[in-house]
Amino acid sequence: MPETTSRRGLLFGAAAAVTTGGLLTACTSNEPKDAKPAANDKPAADDKPGKHVTIGFAGPQADHGWLNAINDNATERAKKYSDVTLEATEGSNDTAAQIGQVETLINKKVDVLVILPADGKALTQVGLKAMRAGIPVVNLDRIFNTPQAYRCWIGGDNYGMGLSAGNYIGEQLKDKKNAKVVELAGLDNLELTKQRTQGFDDALKNYPNIKKVARQAAEFTVESGQAKMSQLLQAQKNFDAVWNHDDDQGVGALRAIKQAGRDDFLMVGGAGALSAMQAIEAGNSVLKATVLYPPTMAASAIDLARALGQGKGVSGMAEFEIPAHVTLFSAVVDKDNVAQYMPTGFK
Repeated sequence: MPETTSRRGLLFGAAAAVTTGGLLTACTSNEPKDAKPAANDKPAADDKPGKHVTIGFAGPQADHGWLNAINDNATERAKKYSDVTLEATEGSNDTAAQIGQVETLINKKVDVLVILPADGKALTQVGLKAMRAGIPVVNLDRIFNTPQAYRCWIGGDNYGMGLSAGNYIGEQLKDKKNAKVVELAGLDNLELTKQRTQGFDDALKNYPNIKKVARQAAEFTVESGQAKMSQLLQAQKNFDAVWNHDDDQGVGALRAIKQAGRDDFLMVGGAGALSAMQAIEAGNSVLKATVLYPPTMAASAIDLARALGQGKGVSGMAEFEIPAHVTLFSAVVDKDNVAQYMPTGFK
């Protein structure tokens, strides 16, 4: 399951990696036609072939739909560039094995490393080793213990997920007196779960008519989602909305809801699974929206690694160098924009 910290970095649109045709871009203001160029003339990364770059990619085992999508996004993005060779390791959740895989990539003298660590703390030293060997590291999502272990961090915003979910639900229920909501969280021993809950709670503070009346922690699996949602339904006979932290466990939650014959509330999911988007588009269930934790970040990580390897900046920005931190925005996908985001949905 996705994981990051509450670091706040440069905000990029969640769909940037799929709407720019292979180019990581930033949001820029409309400039007057006579505006002077930036103070530097260093070329920005673009789709045109340039210096060849070998990118080493090391991630954890794809035992969750989101992690599988991470691998797919990285692989497919690399294929778009004739000047990129991707050296990808076999994903592993064994930290010792992943450390060994990264060390092999270091010994191969790849130009840049993209690492999504199974455990950020455990992989910090090998990140430092790569940086000290002159190989810049793009740290993907699960963050190392020190910024010295990476050149750039890119990842999702768990707090922002909760904030977006809470604000969406708040707007749907703002005119209802004494509205009640429940929360189907993920694993409580993970920092990301705490961040998602905190964001959700902070958003609900903007809506004094809404009260969270129950919370259950599931385990990011279909089975746990079904079991914990059943418990919530039995304990709470009346409520108006539920926020589910993860679309994979949401498959089970929807089963429990259907089995109970309940349709008297709305549900918001999390992460952006294809199944969730298809259900939103169909409009035949309580699931009305999902907040993104976009696996397209892996495609953007390849863009950043390529730019690093070619010594280029980021298109749309005036700086010579790529940013140190890129935090993706947790957009809300509902019936109004689901067609736009459907291509980013993961299985």
